[in-house]
Order: sequence, then C-alpha cells, then structure tokens
Amino acid sequence: MVSLPPLPDPLPHPVVDSHCHLDTASEVSGLDPDEAIGRAAAVGVTKIVQIGCDLAGAHFAVEAAERWDAVVAGVAIHPNDAARMAADELPLALAEIERLARHPRVRAVGETGLDHYRTRDEAGHRIQRDAFAWHIGLARATGRTLVIHDRDAHAEVLDVLDAEGVPDRVVMHCFSGDAAFARACLDRGAWLSYAGPVTFKPNEHLRDALRLTPLDRILTETDAPYLTPVPFRGRSNASYLIPHTARFLAATLDRDLSEVCRALEQNAYDAFGGRWGAETTQTDG
Repeated sequence: MVSLPPLPDPLPHPVVDSHCHLDTASEVSGLDPDEAIGRAAAVGVTKIVQIGCDLAGAHFAVEAAERWDAVVAGVAIHPNDAARMAADELPLALAEIERLARHPRVRAVGETGLDHYRTRDEAGHRIQRDAFAWHIGLARATGRTLVIHDRDAHAEVLDVLDAEGVPDRVVMHCFSGDAAFARACLDRGAWLSYAGPVTFKPNEHLRDALRLTPLDRILTETDAPYLTPVPFRGRSNASYLIPHTARFLAATLDRDLSEVCRALEQNAYDAFGGRWGAETTQTDG
C-alpha cells in the first residue's frame, strides 16, 4: 500500500461523498473498499456514491451497492471511453448500462457528458454528444439522477442538455466552471459538486462559483483516487479526506461547519433520490 494521508478530525455531522471510485482507488493506493468505507465512517463520511465509468466499473458499482449499505451506484460509459470504443461495441455496452440502471441500488446514470480535454477530434466529439444524449434519455426514462462529466465543454454540455430535456435531478460532477457557468447550471436545476480543486490556490473562479451557489445546491465529493484536496494535493484521494474539503467550503462561505455538513448530507439525499442505508430502500423510477 502507498503511504496514505492521516485521518483528519471527524466532522460534527455526517456528510456524503457524492462521487467516488472505490475500485480504482484500491488499485492505485491499495486501500481496499472495506477499509476505505470504514475510514470514511470514522471521520463522519457515512455514505458514498460509487460511480462506474465503463462496463467493468458499472458492474463493480452495482456489486458494491449490494454489498455495503453505505453505498449506492451510478452507471454509465464515460465520454472518453465512448469515443474510443469500436462502432459495434458501444451499442452493446449501452444496452448493458440500460439493464444495470434499472437495478434498485442504482441511483444515478453517470458519469456521462463531454470531455474536450482528452478527446480532441471532431469525430470523437460527435460520438460523445450522441452517447451523452442517450444517457440523458436513460436518466429521464428511469428517473435516475444524471451525473455529468464536463471538461472544457461547458457550452456544449448545456446545448445537449437543453436539446434533450433536463432530467428531474442533475449533478455537475467536480464542477469546473466560473460563476457565470454556475448560474447557467443552477438555472437548469442542477446541484454543483465541489471536489478537491476548489481548495487549490489558483482556482479562484471555483470559489467565486461556490459563493454564488445556494447552500441547498452544494455537494462535495472526492472523485477518489483523484483530485485530493489541500493539504495533500498530489497524493491518493479517499472518502475519509472529505473533511478537508468540507471545512474549506465552510470557511470560504463563512458559515458554521455543522450547518454546512447538514446541508451537504441533505443535498446528497435530495440529489440522489432519498436516503439510503440498512433502514431504507428505493424502487425503480
């Protein structure tokens, strides 16, 4: 196992990691999902949304949600994966995502969207737009939350959303825009999820967006094992490091930490269709 950051002080109220990759984190850091979930619970991160980005990840997400009460799943084909798949392979993958999306432990269709950073050719962009539109339709048909990956494609993401019809619940994963883009997303009813980059010194545009975002529309996430917050930027991320981001959000907003944590927890339940755990269930949308 690589050297992991120490556990932070526990939060005063439970929060939810609204976007995590427990499987990838285990491969990168050696922190197995059981221990990752346990460490998170020890510091007040009591629930996790496990996101699958390809077929293997989607199957893992469903299996994780079946195994651990703290976990619910999101399933999709990531835009970069969609752009790289063979023409006859992608429809088969999407058919399997549609089947998995109807599982009762799946709360989200995502992450899906557009990525103009890693996919730069127009043919790839067309495939991404078509796949994104398909995932939007699936979210609408199943009543699942749409989780959007948006990298260097702000205007195009909104264009596709508007053309296809905005689902009832939309989460902007690892929100990366400025205040104007935040306003445009909020106008469409989205929740904005702030990850480790909001703590990075150069990213004042993210903090401007955060200050504009109503408290009841803010989520937080790790995207573990990526995007580790300050003071451990560059090291492997995990759900137990959410307290660093939560404390930063509270300080930036000049709000009481307990108030912010309570909002983050409730917002996650609102964004992903209600509470989950041993005491709760969910039916298909």
